[in-house]
Amino acid sequence: MNGYKNKKSLKRKASESTEKPSDGSVNHARELLQWMISPVQLPDFLETYWEKKALLVSRNNPLYFKKLVSLKGIDEVLRNESVLFTENIDITLYEDGERKTLNETGRAMASNVWESYREGCSVRFLNPQIFFREIHLLDATVQEYFECMVGSNMYLTPPNSQGFAPHYDDIEAFILQVEGKKRWRLYEPRNPDEYLARVSSRNFSQDEVGEPFMDVVLEPGDLLYFPRGTIHQAHTVDNHHSLHITISTYQKYSWADYLEKVIPAALTMAVENDPDFRRGLPMGLASYVGISHSDNKCQKREEFFEKTKKFFEKLFQYAPIDDAVDQLQKQCQHDFLPPVLSESERRKTVSSRLNQFNDNGEFIPHGKLFSVDTRFRLLRKNIYRIVAEEDSLRLYYHVNNSKVYHEYESVYIEIDTEVAPVAEKLIHVYPQFLSAADMNISEVTKKQCLRTLTSLWDHGLLQTENPLDL
Repeated sequence: MNGYKNKKSLKRKASESTEKPSDGSVNHARELLQWMISPVQLPDFLETYWEKKALLVSRNNPLYFKKLVSLKGIDEVLRNESVLFTENIDITLYEDGERKTLNETGRAMASNVWESYREGCSVRFLNPQIFFREIHLLDATVQEYFECMVGSNMYLTPPNSQGFAPHYDDIEAFILQVEGKKRWRLYEPRNPDEYLARVSSRNFSQDEVGEPFMDVVLEPGDLLYFPRGTIHQAHTVDNHHSLHITISTYQKYSWADYLEKVIPAALTMAVENDPDFRRGLPMGLASYVGISHSDNKCQKREEFFEKTKKFFEKLFQYAPIDDAVDQLQKQCQHDFLPPVLSESERRKTVSSRLNQFNDNGEFIPHGKLFSVDTRFRLLRKNIYRIVAEEDSLRLYYHVNNSKVYHEYESVYIEIDTEVAPVAEKLIHVYPQFLSAADMNISEVTKKQCLRTLTSLWDHGLLQTENPLDL
């Protein structure tokens, strides 16, 4: 049987029509990620492979990823959607050791794309989630597990062809082979600086990459994973075309990215609160510290290094760790794809409710739909992030993000400090449903709780336990 039937469809994985309170978006994401890498178990994958080494999963199951996309589906999109060169699609060719981009301008018409493909060019969809719902669903589901951006590119390569030069990327890469065959060659980073790279590389020549540590042919249904910084190239073989999807994550989500936020903030707080950080440097410092004095072993130099170490240790006392992580996750809210709702979920959210007006044209607030006993929960575990900034509490969310990366500015709503515990409570108890009557938050009345719940529901951030009476 095909992998979707064995493991349930993506749609069902993302949101069961008969959800139990124990079901939640992270559980669904974990199941989907497990399906991607099966039969390797997720704990073993994280322990043995994640950020460490490449993994090949050969399945002998050509239908495993078939539901995600097809040549026919690509043709329909090219004929019926406004797919733009450079923004949505690239036409590439790797020839005589050089990678070329052969984009035209404006809309990529189906006839032009297929003619380039027939002539040996590769076709790369830069944001296939815009046009292919199953890819959007996969990305938006798995991002709940990683808690950071999950993106995708899609590559269609004609027989006996290569679209890209050897290079490495700044993402953890999952290669899902949908159709055809492709030979992948993976190479170790050339030096320690390239291990777990933070930025993608330039194109390398064949002489620069050495011998591959992995040389494999992916067939339909196979998966290949490799960490960021792994040099790679791929080529179709045996007169087969290739269609694969690259699922990417953990871009700019490292300790370095966190520390870039926490250290400057800690220094600002330390300077404001501790006069030691404002004291002048030792007189004569320039005479014993600097590259010209690096071989100097004098006592003053040693004392300066020791005092610098103590300042670093002292700096930790001022590190706003919670705030720094909130800022990192605020960025993720901007990066995230919007969730894909099942029909069952849609009937429990504001998207299903037509606005109503009385006879004199007055808008009827949605609050009249609910009572203090109406039960709500977050639409997704990570649907919003509460951030303290600029003397206010802001709730950043991604439910209305575009499928186009950063097409819109980051959005938030400000919440009053007295009702912020309601928004926090929803986070802490997820995936349980709660009503205003269940809250039991001191100094917050049930009516205040209901108003807050209604407001969050109005913004599309909550779902009710039961479908609304439409």
